[in-house]
Amino acid sequence: MANSFASKAFTALSDLHPNMANLKIIGVVIGKTDVKGFPDRKNIGSERYTFSFTIRDSPTYFVNATSWGNEDYIKSLSNSFRVGECVIIENPLIQRKEIEREEKFSPATPSNCKLLLSENHSMVKVCSSYEVDTKLLSLIHLPVKESRDYYSLGDIVANGHSLDGSIVNVLAAVRSVGEPKSFTTSDRRKGQRCEVKLYDETESSFAMTCWDNEFILLAQSWMPRETVIFAADVRINFDKFRNCMIATVISKTIITTNPDTPEANILLNFIRENKETNILTDENASYLKESINLNTIVDVYTVEQLKVKALKSEEKVEPFYGILYAYISTLNIDDETVKVVRNKCSSCGYIINEVSNTCTTCNKDSSGFKSVFLSFHMLVDVTDHTGTLHSCSLTGNVAEETLGCTVDEFLAMTSEQRTALKWRFLLERSKIYLKFVLSPRTRGGLRISILSCRLADPTEASRHLSGQGHIYN
Repeated sequence: MANSFASKAFTALSDLHPNMANLKIIGVVIGKTDVKGFPDRKNIGSERYTFSFTIRDSPTYFVNATSWGNEDYIKSLSNSFRVGECVIIENPLIQRKEIEREEKFSPATPSNCKLLLSENHSMVKVCSSYEVDTKLLSLIHLPVKESRDYYSLGDIVANGHSLDGSIVNVLAAVRSVGEPKSFTTSDRRKGQRCEVKLYDETESSFAMTCWDNEFILLAQSWMPRETVIFAADVRINFDKFRNCMIATVISKTIITTNPDTPEANILLNFIRENKETNILTDENASYLKESINLNTIVDVYTVEQLKVKALKSEEKVEPFYGILYAYISTLNIDDETVKVVRNKCSSCGYIINEVSNTCTTCNKDSSGFKSVFLSFHMLVDVTDHTGTLHSCSLTGNVAEETLGCTVDEFLAMTSEQRTALKWRFLLERSKIYLKFVLSPRTRGGLRISILSCRLADPTEASRHLSGQGHIYN
């Protein structure tokens, strides 16, 4: 710690165990809930108040702390510090946490303990940033989940209803922060609501709703088109009113602002380039990109070989290409809850924001809005005898050629016809030309685009799979 605290003996969070006494703990606050009141069972007619926060003292350890007391004490304590500040906790009660019950509503922590703060016995002191070791303060920029463990916004949209109600992690940039809106509940409690619009390389606008005042305060510090966030444990739901997927900040959520990770830095570079040059993503500009001569792609891979090649090529940024003889194992074209056709902007090729019905990439407002066109935009899984490639992008003309129908023809199909079309591919081996871009931003480390997919000639496929063709080693 810094010199101011060098002589003070702090107990590391990793050393905590139940019933320890007379402790002094120092940590940075990485999460915090609103103050809530509950009827006091011992004093009928009165209320007890509580709030919780999460502190961290190392990259690997953080714990939840809860304080109970009267209204004045709890509100005063809660108002004394915010997320991002460092606190010293003296004489907390150390309890073993009931993981299944408590982590249903509280942030998941690596510790098997929790802190209970008593109004009569415990003390919380806020430290000046000048007194604290910078290594401790830097922990505020370290996500509480593994940096590659997240969904892209495009994955969430593509999965649709299958993710409804799921708790996931999200890495995204902030497009806009709405004004907090006040409301009063049926039991006359006052609250606030704030909507944040997010975006990344795969989706131009995605809503995240905050109901907790602490998160709303945090969101007000974010700079649109400059701030990147890692939101651990947000809830994903389908919003029936807006007919789209949205994220909601819940009591389990911990949000890391401008995380110091390779994946966040890549996204930060993307938003800076996009802000300055209006650059398009590889996937969304696919209909404008140069055509690739499939005859120049000759290397045949198995799924396992592709994953090995990706691991060996982590430092390279150039795309690579290959052929796979495999089955399409997931093709949700007959699931009404999964969107496979999207509106795209005729000017830039970016997916249209379905809420505002405008292109947020090439037009600042709807007055200059260009025409749109319908395009296939889906994620499929591809499987061979060695494994599966998840979330391969199948879009535009390639998707039309693969399915053997135009978008209009597909939309005119009955559910039964779409199911029959799907099973044509799920039962047959295909010859698939693929483009691979190494990307830590994706869950598997690869962004995979299908360049061509046709039913394979059985003799040709058998020759390659038996090792007689030009197979990559």
